[in-house]
Amino acid sequence: MRLGFVLNDVINEELPSTTINLVIRALHMGHEVWLMGVGDFAYDPNDTIHANAFSASKKRFKDAGDYMQHIVSKDAKKERISVEDLDVLMLRNDPAADFDKPWAQHASLVFGFAAVDHGVIVLNDPSGLRKAINKMYFQQFPKSIRLKTLITKNYQDILEFYHQNNNKIIIKPLLGSGGRNVFLVQPEDEANIKQMAEAVMRDGYVIAQEFFAPASKGDIRLYMVNGRPFKVNGKYAALKRVSVGRDVRSNIHAGGHAEPVKITDKILELTEIVRPKLIQDGIFFAGLDIVDDKLLEVNVFSPGGLNIASTFEKEDFCIAMIEALEKKVAYKRYYMTSIDNIEMNTL
Repeated sequence: MRLGFVLNDVINEELPSTTINLVIRALHMGHEVWLMGVGDFAYDPNDTIHANAFSASKKRFKDAGDYMQHIVSKDAKKERISVEDLDVLMLRNDPAADFDKPWAQHASLVFGFAAVDHGVIVLNDPSGLRKAINKMYFQQFPKSIRLKTLITKNYQDILEFYHQNNNKIIIKPLLGSGGRNVFLVQPEDEANIKQMAEAVMRDGYVIAQEFFAPASKGDIRLYMVNGRPFKVNGKYAALKRVSVGRDVRSNIHAGGHAEPVKITDKILELTEIVRPKLIQDGIFFAGLDIVDDKLLEVNVFSPGGLNIASTFEKEDFCIAMIEALEKKVAYKRYYMTSIDNIEMNTL
C-alpha cells in the first residue's frame, strides 16, 4: 500500500504527532509512506498531480523523534512523486495553524479533490472538510447536543450575550485550534471584556458560548473512525483532558494533561446522534470533545492524542487505523469506481 500524508509543513511538524505515529506504524507494517506539505503540490500541464514529498529510506524507527530526525537529514528520500500513484492520501493539515497564510488553508482541499478525480482514496473527504473549514460546521449538528452559541464580529452582540448568560461565557476564534485565544469572561473580567473580544476579533469572527460548569473539570476526547466510536478489543480510543489551575483550556498543547476515561452509555448515545452527519460528510477520522451530554467540538482535520489513548488502554490504535486503510484499498480494488470517495471514507 502506498500512503501519502499531507501536513502543514513537513520539516516543522511538531511532536508529539498522531500523524507521525501513524506513519511509523505503516512503515513497520511494510507499507510505503510519503509526507508532503500544503505547499508541495503541482498540477502539471498534462493534467497529472505531483508533490515534492519526503520518505524514509529505512523501515524501522524507535519513536517519532527518531523518524523526524531521519526525515530532515540527507539520508531521507526527497522526490517529486505522482500523487495519482498513491492508494490513500490522508489530509492531516490544520487550516487554523495557517491563519497567517490564507492560500494554505484551502490548498490541501483543492488538490485533494483533484486526487479523488484521479482515483485516489482521500481521507477525510475534501467536500466534508470544506464544510468544516471553521467552527461554523459545529452548528450543523443537532441543537440538543450543543451549547448555546453566538457567532459575531460585533462587540455589542457579545456584551448582550454575556449578560443573557449569567455574566459568564467563553469566547474564542471561529477559525482556531489548540486553545489559542480562548477566554473565560466572568464578572471579575468585566472591565476587560472589550479588550478580550478585540483580541479574538483580530483573527476574524468570534464564537461566544455559554459557560458549561461541568467543563471546568475537563472534557473527554473520543475518537471516531468510519463513523463509529473507535474501539479495539473492546477498548475505546479516548482520553480525558484536564486543564491546569484556573485555565479554562484543557487542550494538551495549551498545558492541559490527559487521564484515562471510562466511556459511558450516555457518551455512546451522543455518538449515535453525531454519527449520521459524519457519514454524510465522508469523515473517516474525527475527534469529539464531550462534556456530560454535550458536544463541545468536532475535530475533523488533524485530531491528535491517539498515541496517549493507546498508552492508557494498552492497545495500539495506530495499527488498527492502518488496518482500516488496508481494507479500504481492498474495497477499491474489488469495486473500482462504483463506490465514491464519500462512501469509502466510512466503509
